Amino acid sequence: MLGLSGVVHRIEQEKALDQFSEPVAKWVSQVTKPDAIKYALSGSWLGHQLHPMASDIPLGAWLMASALDVTGGPTMRPAARRLVGLGVLSAIPAAASGASDWAESYGKQQRVGYVHALANGTGTILQACSWLARRKDRHRTGTLLSLAGLGMTLGAAYLGGHLSFTKGVGVNHTAFQRSVNTWTDVAADDDVTEGQLLRVTAKNVPVVLARNEGHLHALSATCSHAGGPLDQGRIEDGCIVCPWHQSKFKLNDGAPARGPAGSAQPVWQVKTEDGRVLIRSA
Repeated sequence: MLGLSGVVHRIEQEKALDQFSEPVAKWVSQVTKPDAIKYALSGSWLGHQLHPMASDIPLGAWLMASALDVTGGPTMRPAARRLVGLGVLSAIPAAASGASDWAESYGKQQRVGYVHALANGTGTILQACSWLARRKDRHRTGTLLSLAGLGMTLGAAYLGGHLSFTKGVGVNHTAFQRSVNTWTDVAADDDVTEGQLLRVTAKNVPVVLARNEGHLHALSATCSHAGGPLDQGRIEDGCIVCPWHQSKFKLNDGAPARGPAGSAQPVWQVKTEDGRVLIRSA
């Protein structure tokens, strides 16, 4: 008998899902492509990914609604119905932010994410049907529908946890980067030309140097979103653009200007001495 990890493994290996997930991912990617939409849905303005926080709201509302159904009695029915409705409404931004993040995934991660989305969508539909049943005073039916919907949502939450904590989706890829506290010589000043990116290392930590409008900048070269090589990207409007998923980071402070990155890019202190570029962790 398959355990939970075995079920996830089966989903990861099920290439037949690609015929459905890949076209949907491409469509979502196009819809969320504008900078403003990606910035909002990715949580770039928040400092980390929006979806995990947004998904807590519907899950919490539905969990409390079912708790009232089971323990509250008839007097709690109006409150339970309101909680179900709140969960359905709050599932919309949660789904939008999750879809935006998922559209940038591939292979096994995309397959698991697709099933995660299907389970969440089914759970939301069941909760919406529960709300309608409750509105017609069919409280027993509403309770059963909510419990079924909650079960689907909890299953989806397990898959989401697998993506985040086992596969590292949405995790800051610079979180465990070592600090370099001493000024370290990494390049000749003349090697960093205007509008170009130069990859260097400081005690084995990859760093990208950039000169923009005469100012020298240094950021960690590993993209915080998915580990992409920022030195292979480009400079655009005072930002460095990741070549993998088009995340944008401001050169002056590393703040994300466009998702899918939600976390800021580490910025390094930089100075020149005797024609050499020296950097250290900020």
